[in-house]
Amino acid sequence: MEAASIPTLFTSLSIPSNHTTVGLSNLLSSNSQIKSLFHHKRLPDVGWSDIQIQRLLLELSCLDTNCEESVRCQLGNGNNGNGGASTYPHRWTGAGEREGRIYSPLVSSRHFGLGHGIGRSGDVMEAQPKAVGSSALLRLCLRLVLDAVRRGAGLTGLVKSKSRQNMKQLKNDGNNNKSDGDATNNTNNNGNGPASYGTLLPVCTGMSMALVLSGLRDRANQLDKLANQHATTTTTNDNNNNNNNNESSKTTTSTERNIVLWSRIDQKSCYKAILSAGLTCIVLPTTTHPTTDEVSTDLNALQVALDKYSHRILAVITTTSCFCPRVPDEVDKVARLIQGWNSQHCNNNNTSSDDNINKRGAGIAHVINHAYGLQCTQTNKLLNRACTIGRVDAIICSTDKNFLVPVGGALILSPNDQVIACISKNYPGRASASPVVDLFITLLSMGLNGYKGILEERRRLVDVFRVKFDALAKKFGERLLDCPRNTISFGITLDNLVIGTDDDKKKNVQITKFGSMLFTRCISGTRIVPTKETKTISGHTFQGFGSSYDDYPHSYMTAACAVGMGEEEMMEFFERLERCWREYVGKREKEVRKKLKQMEIKES
Repeated sequence: MEAASIPTLFTSLSIPSNHTTVGLSNLLSSNSQIKSLFHHKRLPDVGWSDIQIQRLLLELSCLDTNCEESVRCQLGNGNNGNGGASTYPHRWTGAGEREGRIYSPLVSSRHFGLGHGIGRSGDVMEAQPKAVGSSALLRLCLRLVLDAVRRGAGLTGLVKSKSRQNMKQLKNDGNNNKSDGDATNNTNNNGNGPASYGTLLPVCTGMSMALVLSGLRDRANQLDKLANQHATTTTTNDNNNNNNNNESSKTTTSTERNIVLWSRIDQKSCYKAILSAGLTCIVLPTTTHPTTDEVSTDLNALQVALDKYSHRILAVITTTSCFCPRVPDEVDKVARLIQGWNSQHCNNNNTSSDDNINKRGAGIAHVINHAYGLQCTQTNKLLNRACTIGRVDAIICSTDKNFLVPVGGALILSPNDQVIACISKNYPGRASASPVVDLFITLLSMGLNGYKGILEERRRLVDVFRVKFDALAKKFGERLLDCPRNTISFGITLDNLVIGTDDDKKKNVQITKFGSMLFTRCISGTRIVPTKETKTISGHTFQGFGSSYDDYPHSYMTAACAVGMGEEEMMEFFERLERCWREYVGKREKEVRKKLKQMEIKES
């Protein structure tokens, strides 16, 4: 119903004009908000009501060809003896194999009638002719989430041309005191920030990682092929000129890029994602910090691996969101190291312009697993720096861990639009719109102020969480693990949890039982990690699994102060943990006394 026609229509129903004006003002206000959303493509400062969000979703749904009554399954509706065509009540007739038909009204209601999904077989971000509403929803949701991570989480976006020139000048000035490995003028980022471009994938972090690697492999094959063709042409021209001095081109290679260097993080999904993409994973060891309990990046091991595997390397994967005592990888130093290696070993003319990309080859890519890192300001600043000084190709963020939506989606960020394009085009077939709808609803419900609010609340609780966790540990003769660079996951030692045995296997069994005990007391999310555990995943054996280090000296327990946790829930967690711990200690002491008594009886 058009707003302009409402006064006339309502007058015909004998509704007073002053009453109509009041109601019309509400409609005009709602229309204005929707227009503003599409015009600015930014999160509203204040979140919308559920009614406003539902109205917009239903209006978008009506733009798809399966809208209105056509979402009802027509099974069982026979004709009326007149052929049926003249009395068919719907505007569209669908004769394809996939027409967005939904049998259950409940399912249709759950999805707001959006049955066509998103994307097309050639590109997950491509618009669908039969689903213009779904396509608009996808594009708008992407713009909103990019706005959220820029203005809310603090990731930088596109750098304007003037700012880019100033940044380039600063880099050049600083390069006078840098080694070749520190050179930054060949970065593929063009000075752009990590949130410059993005795409949404309807799969979780692990599968998204596999899709990202597959897309990067296709892109690398194309760029390396073009670089080799350019090098061959250059060599031919030089030979024709009786000049065989090929100093103008650096190393070229036709070697298949099938190796991924992975800075070890004891989470199964990333390792499996690499294998699922048909690639070989080289697990890089981590190192412990000399003065803290932290486990982090071994840059020396990375340098050795870069030189060893060279042009067979497709990408290096680092991680910024991890369980204590693992802390975020030093992604800025890794980015600079990769950039320096590419500068020395790949075809280039010391330029990052698109005109010369065919001459440079792909180089080694850098993928960052930022699964739930958007909630951490410190880590986001690290990403901004990494994109400024070195090579970053793709950043993978989970939607459920960062935006409090159901599991099932991922946001892929990049400072390079071509990387995003190759990832989007690598997705096979259409995709489910459900994760996008969930994210769209949540972002509009939060608004920018709401999103900033949950981030700020988490930051406020972090200090309280750390103090409470430390105090609880000390009550039982344990201590908080000193890992200052991890502000999400915290750990406490469990070195004194088991007594009465020196057998490592028996100790680990008892420590693991403590974790089971916590879960049966309705405490979820904690991790219990015994020492010297081994686990084999797809043929690779990890020593000391859980701690991301072969020989970590402590058994420990982790808990996270993540976005969405409230103060009341946090306090209840510590109360339950203390009760459970005391109960465990009581049972342990009872068992020890029982064993001692049995030994006394045997001796007598």
